[in-house]
Amino acid sequence: MMKTVACIVMDGFAPFEFGVACEAFGLDRVDDGIPRFDFRVVTPDPGAVSSKMGFSINVDADLSFAYEADLVVVCPVPHQYWGRIDERVLDVIRHAAARGAWLLSVCSGSFVVAASGVLDGRRATTHWMYAQKMKEMYPSIDVDPDVLYVQDGRIITSAGTAAGLDACLHLLRQELGAELTNIIARRMVVPPQRDGGQAQFIANPLPATTSLSLAPVTDWMLDNLRLELTVDQLAAKAHMSPRTFARRFKADFGATPAAWLARQRIIHAQRLLEKTDLGLDRIAYESGFGSAAVLRQNFARVLGTTPTAYRARFACNLDEACDDIVMTDAPASAEARAEASVLESVA
Repeated sequence: MMKTVACIVMDGFAPFEFGVACEAFGLDRVDDGIPRFDFRVVTPDPGAVSSKMGFSINVDADLSFAYEADLVVVCPVPHQYWGRIDERVLDVIRHAAARGAWLLSVCSGSFVVAASGVLDGRRATTHWMYAQKMKEMYPSIDVDPDVLYVQDGRIITSAGTAAGLDACLHLLRQELGAELTNIIARRMVVPPQRDGGQAQFIANPLPATTSLSLAPVTDWMLDNLRLELTVDQLAAKAHMSPRTFARRFKADFGATPAAWLARQRIIHAQRLLEKTDLGLDRIAYESGFGSAAVLRQNFARVLGTTPTAYRARFACNLDEACDDIVMTDAPASAEARAEASVLESVA
């Protein structure tokens, strides 16, 4: 369980991205039943650290704490610093990767992590404006400019600005579970998991009414996760051709209908495992996986664990947690359960 968090700041740090780390890991939320992290801001040379906005903060701690922290967060610095990152910071990052600690960079903080060499041969992301620059500076990194964040092992890199918050919530889901992370997101007044990737923000965005036009369809999908849902069926509800629907959905949400639906099914299964004592067959039906075997396969693929292990770690007090779970009549046979299969991928 993650208990200690070190947030590295250097001269020229970005205030918003720094604030994201403080908000995600630095606030005391024990009254909400959320464990408190030992969160400390650190810097190579303690004292005044200037932000890129012209003000400074006083940081008392050097990098010593970061050598032992369970999570090391790296805040971005201006592009003129990317080629000359303090070697002491790079050493902390290498040490964290070597000992298996979590590493999380916010926005162009990924350039700091990249400079350490720990991203060589790995997949990563950064702000879409700087993705090509990262490819040029670090050709051994597989840079994905279309996503909000990337996790490769225990290293998480995030896209521009607010995507750092998405990355933090992604990490918190793994450490605290979906339900406690939802509480944190509600306190922040943000969605616990944002749809799509940063591709939707790159050049020539679709009119705002486009997403609204698909909202009734996605709402209907969420209400009917247990059903087999085909692209033809969804396209008909959207009054589009299947090809147009698939293209529009990918443009709006940054994912195919299949990938988006699979993610929603995983999230729903997580909540049921945390907040109910239902058996795996019933959870598989409610979340649309059809069978416990398919549920296990998806958990292993997406979360790297089993449903049973997930429940053992994150199960809530059932006397207090089941109020907002709506159940349906389960199918009577294995054949009927199989009808709630996972949507086939759309190319």
